[in-house]
Amino acid sequence: MTDSDSFSERHGLHGGDAEIVTREDAPEEVRAAVLMLGYAAGMGPGALRDIICEVLLKRPDPNNWSPGNIENEVHRLVDEAPWYQIYDIAERIHAKLMRDNSSGTKQADYARRLTQVFREHGIGWQMKEGRIIFRGSEAFSLATRDAVAIMREAGTPTAANEIREALRDISRRPAADVTGAIQHAMASLECVAREIDGSSDTLGQIIKRLTVPPPLDGALHRLWGFASEQGRHIQEGREPSFKEAELVVTVASAVSVYLLRHSARR
Repeated sequence: MTDSDSFSERHGLHGGDAEIVTREDAPEEVRAAVLMLGYAAGMGPGALRDIICEVLLKRPDPNNWSPGNIENEVHRLVDEAPWYQIYDIAERIHAKLMRDNSSGTKQADYARRLTQVFREHGIGWQMKEGRIIFRGSEAFSLATRDAVAIMREAGTPTAANEIREALRDISRRPAADVTGAIQHAMASLECVAREIDGSSDTLGQIIKRLTVPPPLDGALHRLWGFASEQGRHIQEGREPSFKEAELVVTVASAVSVYLLRHSARR
């Protein structure tokens, strides 16, 4: 019986999303899930050991040749691995499943079930298209989910590329590039604003000409000031926090989508 045939899958039952409490760690539940889901997809201990040793740059123990001993070695390696390499291993497992499974069902199931584990245990990551990427608040998810596609459809590919870079920076492991995320998010918004305004002015100059109602225009101007200070003119000892970067990416994405949709309606 496959997982899709299970009672919980048939009835759409699963644990609710826990509050995000973990980013820079891979707790026991995650380490176990990365392996167990690999086994569930049909991978054996030997194949998993090859992947894990490749990621960790460790030589497989030549004294372990039976499946049971190899499985013990696999568990030991995963238990001792740095947290960020656990997510590297998950990506390699997905890639292996994708190469070996032309139907696409096994890797899709792996990604879906692993992301569900992340959600149930408050892990701030998700697997999308075979990559472990940042998972933020519900507001962040809603704001960024369709932003790239909407920007491309609106004829602003540079803005789309900038927001993709922002998402890539905030997803970096073991430490997010918060300054880069802020810079790219605001660059994306500036590209959208310039396209709508038909000018090459800075966002700070364009804001007053945009169709953002007050007092939201004032809030947007303050966001621009904050991003200019923290993202472009950062001061020694005042690096922006992760939560501040998440907020800037969220707002920049949401405002960009709003401006493009409002412009299209006009």
